Amino acid sequence: MNEKAESLQKLFKEKMDEIKLTSELEGLRVEFLGKKGHIADLMSELRSIPNDQKKEAGQRINTIKQFIETSIQQKLEELKKLEEQRLIDSAEVYDETFPCDTNTGSYSPITLVQREVEDIFLNMGFSIEDYSEVTDDYNCFEALNIPKHHPARDMQDTYYLSNGQLLKTHTSAAQNTILRKYAADLEKGLPLRAVFPSRCFRNEKIDACHENTFFQMEGMMVDKDISISNLIYFMKTMLSEVFQKDVTVRLRPGFFPFVEPGFELDIQCLICGGEGCASCKDSGWLELCPCGMIHPNVLTAGGVDPEKYSGFAFGLGLTRLAMMKYGIKDIRVFNSCNLKSLSQFTNSSFTVPEEKKED
Repeated sequence: MNEKAESLQKLFKEKMDEIKLTSELEGLRVEFLGKKGHIADLMSELRSIPNDQKKEAGQRINTIKQFIETSIQQKLEELKKLEEQRLIDSAEVYDETFPCDTNTGSYSPITLVQREVEDIFLNMGFSIEDYSEVTDDYNCFEALNIPKHHPARDMQDTYYLSNGQLLKTHTSAAQNTILRKYAADLEKGLPLRAVFPSRCFRNEKIDACHENTFFQMEGMMVDKDISISNLIYFMKTMLSEVFQKDVTVRLRPGFFPFVEPGFELDIQCLICGGEGCASCKDSGWLELCPCGMIHPNVLTAGGVDPEKYSGFAFGLGLTRLAMMKYGIKDIRVFNSCNLKSLSQFTNSSFTVPEEKKED
């Protein structure tokens, strides 16, 4: 038995030295460790040797088995690194001097809608702000009057990161930062008018009207004596500009911990005309803009005195707005990378401004 074991280990080493690819390694594993492999044959021979020798023989076989398993794992890691390096070495080198046409291209439908909405709000005196896609629990929830264990958190299936941070579930996560940025200006008599578009993430079940990655635009206006009528005015003005026609909207009560009172602003589905389709879940309406008056607790957390100031906030779904504007029936089109599908909605080439060509 010892001679067979020594011979088997020698045979394995010889074959291992010949292995050059990870695909070959699996065949070697099966040959030696498979149900009908060499180790299995040795184990079956244990029955035929004297009892006083079985323990020593079994230990010897297990030692060889462990040696083979360890050697295969080490070889696998070694081959993977070599194959990765071969891919890197064989990759084409990018030639920065290679001529290409930088004057024309195509924007995503969401980008077109975002820039259009930004221009509308800029003309109404709003500034455009930016905010990170990765944030923390405080800004995404606690600063928005959503403490730990609050049931409202169950509405947002959040992607948490290993470092304790998270991918923001809504653009409202920027509210505290923006409020603090402009709190001093409010004391100088300058109103806060800001919108901040960004990408959001939720662990959603994907269907025709839900995605796990989508775009929103948050907006806030804070000043003395701001009321719901201000909110309705700005929303109707924005929608009429985007669609270049009057659109049917409805305002219904909605619960959001960071606004009081809170509303859901729905737009009549422009794909089916309100008759009902997959995009609107056969309701004839599409939830477009959760909104309301900013909760006093949120203002306080942002360094703004709720006794002196009030304001409204809204979260506009840019992805759904693009669906309505371009008649896109399935939200999954946007992240499909299907250029044939996307290009038909972009009206479409653009010219790079002269000042941008050098960037």
